Amino acid sequence: MQYIAYVFGIFGLLAYLEVSSLKKRISVLERELTRTKGTSYHEKRSTLLEAARSYIGKKVRIDLGEDQEDMDIVMYGNTKHGSNTILDADEEWLTVRVDTPKGSKEKLIRMESVVRISVAPEE
Repeated sequence: MQYIAYVFGIFGLLAYLEVSSLKKRISVLERELTRTKGTSYHEKRSTLLEAARSYIGKKVRIDLGEDQEDMDIVMYGNTKHGSNTILDADEEWLTVRVDTPKGSKEKLIRMESVVRISVAPEE
């Protein structure tokens, strides 16, 4: 019976150590996010829409929410193998042309799924 108590005690200690290391990692990520939030992420939808409208016709990098990612944008549009060009933007939708090595596609993306829009770096 004592051996079972020792085993549960060891598992409890391991679980505590894992949780404490996760808390440290989360606090580091939170500090990094608060440091970059003002400069890289659009806090309001109106500023995101203004940025999208100002980038019409330009090559951009588009970051989408975790659960709304589009594979063409992730695999080609945001890399050196392709590009994203904004064709039109309104309050609800963003029309984007994604250039891939195999050709180009037009995509319609909901504005609520867009987290960030920035000018693509020149290569």
